[in-house]
Amino acid sequence: MVSNFTTLDVLIFAVYLLGIVGLGVFASRKGNDTNRDYFLAGDKLPWWMVGGSIIAANISSHQLVGVMGVAYDRGFVAMVVEWGAILVGFNALLWIFLPFYLRNGFYTMPQFLQRRFGATSKTIYALLVLLTYIFVEISAVLYLGALSLHALLGIPMTTSVIALALATGIYTVLGGLRAVIWTEMVQLGVLILGMIALSFTTIDAAGGFSAVLETTKDWKLMMPADDPDFPWTMYLGGMLCISVFYNATNQFIVQRTLAAKNEWHARMGVIFGDYLKFLLPFLIIFPALVAPKLFPDLEKPDLLFAMLVEHLLPTGLVGLVMAGLIAAVMSHLSGAINSCTTILTMDVYLPYIRPKATEKDSVRFGRLSGMVVIVLGIVCTGLLALYSEKPIFIYLMNAYGYFTPGIATMFLLGILWKRTTHSGAIAAGLLTVPLSLALEFFFPEMSFFNRTGIVFWSCMVGCALISLVTKPKTETELAGLIWNRSSLSLRPEERAQQRGLRNPFIWWALIMAVVLFFYIKFA
Repeated sequence: MVSNFTTLDVLIFAVYLLGIVGLGVFASRKGNDTNRDYFLAGDKLPWWMVGGSIIAANISSHQLVGVMGVAYDRGFVAMVVEWGAILVGFNALLWIFLPFYLRNGFYTMPQFLQRRFGATSKTIYALLVLLTYIFVEISAVLYLGALSLHALLGIPMTTSVIALALATGIYTVLGGLRAVIWTEMVQLGVLILGMIALSFTTIDAAGGFSAVLETTKDWKLMMPADDPDFPWTMYLGGMLCISVFYNATNQFIVQRTLAAKNEWHARMGVIFGDYLKFLLPFLIIFPALVAPKLFPDLEKPDLLFAMLVEHLLPTGLVGLVMAGLIAAVMSHLSGAINSCTTILTMDVYLPYIRPKATEKDSVRFGRLSGMVVIVLGIVCTGLLALYSEKPIFIYLMNAYGYFTPGIATMFLLGILWKRTTHSGAIAAGLLTVPLSLALEFFFPEMSFFNRTGIVFWSCMVGCALISLVTKPKTETELAGLIWNRSSLSLRPEERAQQRGLRNPFIWWALIMAVVLFFYIKFA
């Protein structure tokens, strides 16, 4: 147990835990009788809540603990996963997919696939995504959170996993997306305060900000093609595929934009998320870059976070930083659980089990399915204990590569090419897992990003070839589902909101210029 975890730290930590669960339970009482209330928070979120909740859900223990471990092990290149999302995934969401989701009134991503291709493609997506959430998202977040609690406080891993899952599950299952969003905004603030405290303390111990500047000579964002983890070739397929899936077609992220007041708030929310996505990783990566001066021989990079907290933070700040870690874990878990319940209810229960269910029945099923997801997540967490030779974040990205190529193909070709057919989309969805496993078996040394890229382009080619020899939908059937230039702007009734500095394009262009500057300078 951490020697400097005093009574004050225990008090800060306990007050946070009790406060966040209490807030979630309170939010759950704010009217969740209808599907749109429970699953989309009543469509009432302003832009700053949309963007803030996207990043609060996105940044979890696999960022705080995992990315910090990657940065300690590999250096500044760990930033590419975060900034790559700005350049690829969020842009795909903002300029390609978002207008179609909102203008068609979708609750879930599978609903788009059903409208575009049919029920089978929707079912394949739902299956792949649920496997990803349970085996990758929920289990990895629980594992890394429990690992840090065990290292810092001596709490047994199993106890930590169960406690984190149940504490988060209580308000998520009761309150739906409204409770998730309310708690995520508080958790984002606590997370930022905790990481500021840890970053400044670590940098100060390493010799001040000059220690960070010394590392800039080694900053690189583009690695050789044979790099085992981050080859530059990942931008040709692997990064593109994973980023498009995670940020533009992922229920977990996109659900927040579907709950926006209108399309302007949704677009500005995504752009606000870009700014947070650019800035917050500095608080995670800077401490890791200077940490080798303080702890030069860590055998397990994922323990860096715990080492910094244990050896550097003074009384009071330990409790704050631990609250920040738990904030990250709980916000991510709540978002993943809520997304699972939404998909299970809207894409499984209502179409196949009880098509005539009332809205109260749907909400009740959503709550019950949330409990099942929590139990499965706890069970799957044990599988990660077997993975220790690399930072868990690398495992996380590797696992995404198994499921995402087919999903990204179905969405990209489905929205960009009207000739794409139901048979082509099904082929892409079914090809992704077996081809990924085959490549890993025959080429075990291949970078997972390169493997994912090969599978992605194989799915794209396979989908295109099969689509060319099968019958497409008519123009009438495709109305409102294929991308065109009108998707770049707001609907006519909302354009008055984007005058002057309220124009989303201005703020988007600014953050794009800053990110591209860093890529060019540190290529």
